[in-house]
Amino acid sequence: MRLLLDTHIFCWWFYQPERLSPKTLKLIRGAERVFVSSASIWEVAIKARLGKIDADPKELFEQIERNNFHELTVSSKHALAVATLPLNHTDPFDRLLIAQATAEPLHFLTADSILKQYSELVIGV
Repeated sequence: MRLLLDTHIFCWWFYQPERLSPKTLKLIRGAERVFVSSASIWEVAIKARLGKIDADPKELFEQIERNNFHELTVSSKHALAVATLPLNHTDPFDRLLIAQATAEPLHFLTADSILKQYSELVIGV
């Protein structure tokens, strides 16, 4: 299975691994490939600067390679896929991550139950 991690899941992996369930850990460790979107680094950079989260985007970026994860850059194909999504969720970062998952396709690992409405590729944890 190829996985794309939601920003929360990736942050928890690095900062708060105790928040990840055994099921989530098993999925990540057993995945054929694990991806982290460049949009997640962008999201953390913005939200950290605004004081909404306590995270360092540079540290997280470095953790992608250290954990043998793969960066998934945002492409025009991903941006266009956002336009086809129903408005179930209004957060632009979540919408972009869903678009990336469906366009590739990749299973999307998230703690946000609303996102399960988008695709059978979404795995709620």
